[in-house]
Amino acid sequence: MTETRRDGEAGPIRRLLLALMGVGTAGLLAELALLEHYESGWQWVPLVLLGAGLLLGIAVWLKPSAVTLRLFQALMAAYVVAGAVGFWLHFRGNVEFELESDPSLGGLALVWAALQGATPALAPGAMAQLGLLGLVLAFRHPALARRASPTSRAGAGDAPV
Repeated sequence: MTETRRDGEAGPIRRLLLALMGVGTAGLLAELALLEHYESGWQWVPLVLLGAGLLLGIAVWLKPSAVTLRLFQALMAAYVVAGAVGFWLHFRGNVEFELESDPSLGGLALVWAALQGATPALAPGAMAQLGLLGLVLAFRHPALARRASPTSRAGAGDAPV
């Protein structure tokens, strides 16, 4: 099977992944807006990233060029980082609240209480998950493929990257 044939078969799957990204991004953006997740500067980060994700997702859908895909990959990496930072901020806020409520808490009891706290510590994982899904979508995308040089011989090592 040639590389072109394999890329053609991946097209519908890539479009499905991009549609899932769009639905997930729009849903998460709506959820954060409904929760009024904009009281501090840090809370605006996921809103801005998700808004940019919707716009870039449309650009990738309409014209999947190397430029739009590289920007998309960078944004998806930012989603993953924002998810990790969001987890830390939620968890840290819950730890502070739990210690104010019960200063005797410590160790695993404190960790467990913080994970179950009022601010959902694991919720930012949805953002990281969307970022990972986007990175899978862009992995070895045909628009990112480099053309093999005319002097190179055809073979498995010349597959598009």
